[in-house]
Formats: sequence, structure tokens, C-alpha cells
Amino acid sequence: MHIVYKSEATRGAHWQRWLAQHAPDIQLHIWPDIGDAQQVELLVAWQPPENLMRTFPNLKALLSVGAGADQFDLSQLPPDLPVVRMIEPGLTQGMVEYVTFAVLGLHRDMPRYFQQQRAEQWQTHPIRTASQRRVGVMGLGELGQAALKQLVALGFDCAGWSRTPREIAGVRCWHGSEQLGDFLAHSDILVCLLPLTDSTRDLLNTQLFAQLPDGAALVQVGRGPQLNEDDLLAALASGKLSAAVIDVTDPEPLPAGHPFWQHPAIWLTPHIASQTQTDSAVAALLDNLRRYQRGEPMVGLIDRQRGY
Repeated sequence: MHIVYKSEATRGAHWQRWLAQHAPDIQLHIWPDIGDAQQVELLVAWQPPENLMRTFPNLKALLSVGAGADQFDLSQLPPDLPVVRMIEPGLTQGMVEYVTFAVLGLHRDMPRYFQQQRAEQWQTHPIRTASQRRVGVMGLGELGQAALKQLVALGFDCAGWSRTPREIAGVRCWHGSEQLGDFLAHSDILVCLLPLTDSTRDLLNTQLFAQLPDGAALVQVGRGPQLNEDDLLAALASGKLSAAVIDVTDPEPLPAGHPFWQHPAIWLTPHIASQTQTDSAVAALLDNLRRYQRGEPMVGLIDRQRGY
């Protein structure tokens, strides 16, 4: 099988060596070395080249190197071309670690204590138990469910919201726009793990924040364009929100002088919550390649109508 990799070169070279050892029947070419373009069946990429089908006339599927596929402009792809996102243990574990860190930090008032440290102020505040802290996760796919499993184990009062109904052990689940308000009212700490779609763009705005409990906090690990930055700053200034942990922004990186850089109630990280792990990712890729060879559906195949 003839496939092309178009993303970070160092990782691609590692994948190439790993596949040569574990699957010598698979030829992985690293962009711009594509070999015989007529023989390329699969493209593994973060951003495909322009004129995709003209470049690879016999392409059978496009695979993302990351957990999302919203970076692809689906309107520019053939409607019958399968698009597959990466699902692998390293990505999932990384997100679980980050969400747990963020929720625990907010739960224990660490943003406030860090502000006090800078002001040389020694002051204690009441401590709530995890069972008294309501955590709501928006997005109940692979990552959301894994994060909730850990948060439930830590004793938090957990809720989840998704577009369609879900059932998760130890988690009260809401779904659909008609149940969003009840879910938000139950979320002292709101975690956004939604994919980027037309319906989630600019979703984190004043109207949504108003439905949260006063003094709630936000963990944004979805996609940058979901957050209305001015509305977040206004919610923090008014006290409607107490703090925010932000890992994704629009644009990335943020420009110099952006208010998020120095804001005392914002923890900002450079899109590092979850990253593809080289060995577990290439093993997951090989599993999908074998599924493709057997004519089976690949893991992570997105629904083109929903966009994820």
C-alpha cells in the first residue's frame, strides 16, 4: 500500500521507520516526496495540499494526524471521500491529564492564590469538597467521556452535555439545545470539549455565561473560534466568571499585547492540552490501515453532515 504523510517532518520520519519494521508492505512517503502519485491511496495530514484530487487522483481516504478534522475545509473535498480523525491512547491520556489539572486548580482556587502571592497577601479561603463542586463537560465523545471518568473517580458532582443523548456511569447527562440551560445551571466549572462546527462557533458567549452559576469558571480545550474573547473578558470583569483556563485561541498564537497574556484570572497555555504521541499514534494508524485493507470501517471516520 502506498500512502503519503504531510505534517511535522520529525514525527513522519519516525513513523516511516516504525512502519518499515512492523509493516514492510506499507510504503510511507513524506511530503513533498510522494513517489508515484497515481498509486497513492491514503493521505495522512494536518493540512492537505491544494487541488487534492488533482495531486492524488486515486486517493481513497484523508486521515488527520490529530484528534480533530475541523482544520479540513470539507466543502473543498469530494463528498464521497472518507475523512478520518486520529483516535489514539496518547491523545486521550493527555487530555485527561490537562482537564484534571485545570479542574483541580480551579476547584482549589489556585488562580486567586496565585494573585495573592504576587500581591504578597497571605489569606485563606473556605475549602469545598469535590462532591460539593459541580463540573459540567460539553462534548461527550472519546475525550469527554475519558475526562469525566477521571473526574467522577475524584469525587466531583459531574454532568455532561452533548448534541445527542448519552449515558455515562456516574454522570448526569443532558442533550440538545432545549436542555442546555439546565446543564449550564449545574456547572460550577464548565469544560468545553466540543468539536468546531457552525453551531459551536462563538458558542461561549455572554448569553451562555449568563446561564452559569455566579462565580463559575471555564476550561476551554475545544477550538479557538468557539470562544467570544470580549464576552469572556466582560464576564470576568463583572464577576459572573471567576477564572478561566484557556488552551485554544483564535488566532494561534495570540498577538503581543492581547489581554489574555497578563489577565490575573486567566491561565493561558499554547494548545498543549493533548498532543499526538509518536509511538501510540503510529500503532493506531497501522490498525486503521489494516482495517482499510480488510474493507472494514476505519476508527475515527467522521460524519460529513455533523463535521465530526
